[in-house]
Amino acid sequence: MPLLNKLAPPRSAAPLQTAPDTPRDLRGLRTALTLFFALDGFLFAGWVVRIPAIKQQTGASESDLGLALLGVSAGAVVTMTLTGRLCRRFGSHPVTVAAAVLLCLGIALPPLTHSVAALGLVLLVFGTAYGAVNVAMNSAAVDLVTALRRPVMPAFHAAFSLGGMLGAGIGGLVAGHLSPTVQLLGLTVAGLLLTAVAGPALLRHPSPARPGTPARPGGAGRAPLDRRSRRLVTVFGVIALCTAYGEGALADWGALHLTQDLGAHPGLAAAGYALFALAMTAGRLSGTAMLERLGQTRTLVAGGSAAAVGMFLGALAPTVWLALLGFAVTGLGLANIFPVAVDRAGALAGPTGVAAASTLGYGGMLLGPPVIGFLADWYSLPVALTTVAVLAAGAAVIGYGTRGTTHGGPQHG
Repeated sequence: MPLLNKLAPPRSAAPLQTAPDTPRDLRGLRTALTLFFALDGFLFAGWVVRIPAIKQQTGASESDLGLALLGVSAGAVVTMTLTGRLCRRFGSHPVTVAAAVLLCLGIALPPLTHSVAALGLVLLVFGTAYGAVNVAMNSAAVDLVTALRRPVMPAFHAAFSLGGMLGAGIGGLVAGHLSPTVQLLGLTVAGLLLTAVAGPALLRHPSPARPGTPARPGGAGRAPLDRRSRRLVTVFGVIALCTAYGEGALADWGALHLTQDLGAHPGLAAAGYALFALAMTAGRLSGTAMLERLGQTRTLVAGGSAAAVGMFLGALAPTVWLALLGFAVTGLGLANIFPVAVDRAGALAGPTGVAAASTLGYGGMLLGPPVIGFLADWYSLPVALTTVAVLAAGAAVIGYGTRGTTHGGPQHG
């Protein structure tokens, strides 16, 4: 079992002091990992609420900005491919801490640019760190969920959403008073301080992927999957992608839609993403209870349907307040789809399935914004945002089609 030494040492042998083999150790690891999820959401939201200012500073059009945002996607996709190997070589805990430090430093770079090309390059660095920390964090979370024997994965994602809500809320409050340079540099300092506090709790304990760790049943990359399982893991990854696409699109384009298309004040526009993040947080905090009541399939279908209705309203509403209502409904609908998709992939293929579904999901979050940018240039931003609703509805349909495919274990969240 990850994070626990399943082989009891001889009576004469002293137990490893670094092994997290007590409930107290596991609680400490859970707290530290929760803080890293929250930090990730906090930094990401702090960046996205200043995108309109960065767009104006660089003189970028919608398509130019979409192309620059592709730097985040490119950096993350390449890094996600390599991070799994780094976790196997060095362990997910050290990789999580190192990637978090790079993310904190990278967020200070965008306001220092004054051209689209320069913005794209620094976003490549930012995307590299963002992709690495997300894969490493989720790998560590999978091991910890297994060790705890409790379905707490939605709680980690709730921490990400809560961090996003706080980051967007604070960003909205200071947007009219601080320059992007000062604000994002402040996020760098705050992020490094939190990493210094939470990082040692991870580094004190070895992660299961460290060199010399014996192979364990169900471990990532330990056993080949049959064709049917690989296909189903990919399907659950597509569900995660469809919903994460919407989260990334709202993060990067929601504030711009409210200001540019509906004439909202910059502070109110920033609050739009905060409201979306708040709704996601509430949905994920209640995720376990919802899954116990409705089951996984109904949760997927209900969530995808609600998100589709909410996003059509958010994209096409004629007033700011109706759009904000649509953002909130979208957040509630999307809240638990990603964790459920990852959980079902894990039930089929263990950590290997979780890693594959997570990578596809975060790929959707990072590829969505540039796609929205190009569609906005060709048509309009409201029309482009309706693709979020279409994909959410698609996730509901696919989720219904995968009912009964998870083997073994409880159908938890």
